[in-house]
Amino acid sequence: MELLDDKMRVWVESAKFVKSAPGVFVLYNRNRDPIYVGETDSLEKTFETYVDTEFEGDECKQKTSFYQRIFVENPLEMQSKLIEDYKNETGSIPTCNSKDE
Repeated sequence: MELLDDKMRVWVESAKFVKSAPGVFVLYNRNRDPIYVGETDSLEKTFETYVDTEFEGDECKQKTSFYQRIFVENPLEMQSKLIEDYKNETGSIPTCNSKDE
């Protein structure tokens, strides 16, 4: 299930080369199931941190194989909408987001 219109990308070093702009992102496991919907003021900094640390200390996000991202002015609002849409469709929220609550 793809949550964004952006193409799904393989999680590799290329994730570092994302623009420094606010946005939302969706992390997927190898089965292409969404495991986390995130928001940030800088996709570049967030992705660099994730790549550099290999999601250190977060076993849930370490299952990331693919990602999508979109640049938006109000990332928190978009994140809430994507999680709500996913919940309405599946009856649950992405696994790693449930750990945030």
